[in-house]
Amino acid sequence: MSLLQRIGRDIKAARDRDPAASGNLEVILAYPGFHARQLHRLAHTLHTHHVPMLPRLVSHVTRLVTGIEIHPGAKIGEGFFIDHGMGVVIGETAEIGDNCHLYQGVTLGGTSTRREKRHPTLENNVEVGAGAKLIGAITIGENAQVGAGSVVVTNVPPNATIVGVPGHIVAYRDPGSDTIQHLPDPEWDRITALEERIDQLQAQLRDMEAKVAETPAGRAHATSDEEG
Repeated sequence: MSLLQRIGRDIKAARDRDPAASGNLEVILAYPGFHARQLHRLAHTLHTHHVPMLPRLVSHVTRLVTGIEIHPGAKIGEGFFIDHGMGVVIGETAEIGDNCHLYQGVTLGGTSTRREKRHPTLENNVEVGAGAKLIGAITIGENAQVGAGSVVVTNVPPNATIVGVPGHIVAYRDPGSDTIQHLPDPEWDRITALEERIDQLQAQLRDMEAKVAETPAGRAHATSDEEG
């Protein structure tokens, strides 16, 4: 695939995934995620050819212009799209497959200071919601979805939906039929049970107040309140 074909695929990715995109020219001129991706192509090429300093300078300028920081060493596949983009950070050893989609504020961060694989790997067709933090040398499986604001520190299997802090799997999607199988969520079930119990107690309290109001003492108290 030629460079122009790759750039064309990036434009198509933006138009396919952002209903606000009205045309190719708008994506080219006004989409910081598109700009960051193209500048990263340059920085990564310089990095792989072991050009000193310049790749980091390109990355730094990219951050100043777009608000998106991508280390020159990060490996990114085709059809990559960053929606809005402000605050996105992608670390040096991060690997991103084809057709992945990140929203603003996403971090693909590391936990080690050693010169080793220390950032996440995103397989093909992964979607990461706004503000999510993926930390460490973990793997996010193909077609997985990470909910906004989640903190993920463990591997995620393919086709899973993961949410929460720390992230936990709540559903699996069948790519063939596009059906979703929701998993039990003990925390949510407990919250729901507590809400139902509160509703029951409030209903019982209202019944007791109504019965007290019907007694002679209750009627007398109501009358004294009216006279006062």
